[in-house]
Amino acid sequence: MPEISRFLGIIITMYFDEHNPPHFHIRYNEYRASMSIKKLNIISGSLPAKVRGLAEEWAELHHDELLKMWDTKDFHRVKPLV
Repeated sequence: MPEISRFLGIIITMYFDEHNPPHFHIRYNEYRASMSIKKLNIISGSLPAKVRGLAEEWAELHHDELLKMWDTKDFHRVKPLV
């Protein structure tokens, strides 16, 4: 499970052999969630509202890059939210 970004205590990862819909995983302290790349909604787990908003903002900025990574499995580091 490659870590693709880390910012403000939030860790973003993707798995190599994952099920659809395209999504990424978010860890923040004891919270865990998966977020859809296309719709930017939580598909499993839960996050504090502020963390969810930051993850959505980050994913919106990197939407095309995340979808390409999902399709190609060519994972790399993605610029953090600053």
